[in-house]
Amino acid sequence: MLGWIILFSILGSIGAICAAATFLFFKENTQKSLVSLLITFATGTLLASAFLGLLPNAIEHVGEPHMVLAFVLGGILFFFFLEKIIIWRNCQDNSCEVHGAETAGPMVLIGDAFHNFTDGIVIAASFLTSFSVGLVASLSILAHEIPQETGDFGILLHSGYSKKKAYVYNILSSSTTIPAAIIGYFLLDSVNFLVPYMLAFSASSFLYIALSDLTPELHQKIGMKYYFRQLVLILAGVALMTIIILLGGHEH
Repeated sequence: MLGWIILFSILGSIGAICAAATFLFFKENTQKSLVSLLITFATGTLLASAFLGLLPNAIEHVGEPHMVLAFVLGGILFFFFLEKIIIWRNCQDNSCEVHGAETAGPMVLIGDAFHNFTDGIVIAASFLTSFSVGLVASLSILAHEIPQETGDFGILLHSGYSKKKAYVYNILSSSTTIPAAIIGYFLLDSVNFLVPYMLAFSASSFLYIALSDLTPELHQKIGMKYYFRQLVLILAGVALMTIIILLGGHEH
């Protein structure tokens, strides 16, 4: 069973990144035109992942929403001060202007690392229940990671990362799934209690990035065509993640 757990933890992390990375093979002009669309789409996927996937699962595991919401609040405050540190390090001139999407890159990587670590524990726990449950959970994780990671590539490129750095850093943040799956296999009883709180922390990162960093960027463009396009893309991101979560049977 350990072999299956490792295989699907690799597919659900590095495999999803490789599938999402096909975006990087587009021509530079095409990429530039697609980045703003991906930023908008990512806003929808992040919000839906947090509200419809991560938080309901966290509350279901704990059975006490107040503890989960306290971790969400703490996570939002953590990412607020983390962003302040990033801004201070990159822009010590008081007159320097900083846009939200420029600081979203490091935070989306940190949030993804925690999220993917939780994915690994979920994969291990599911396969230890039964092979069929593990397969459903793993495919669900793979299905939601591909569109989410595609959006993350858009965020990283918009934050000023090169294509190579965006790919390497995304691989590193996603690779936490693999050691988490192995740890989960051997020490599931010891680490299982952490799962809902890690889900809550991941949700806080997604909410902060979507509402604090990405949404202000969307307001930079004025005009009905931009409003309509943004609304459609955000709803598309929400709809896609909703379908994936429902098909996955709330395994994640």
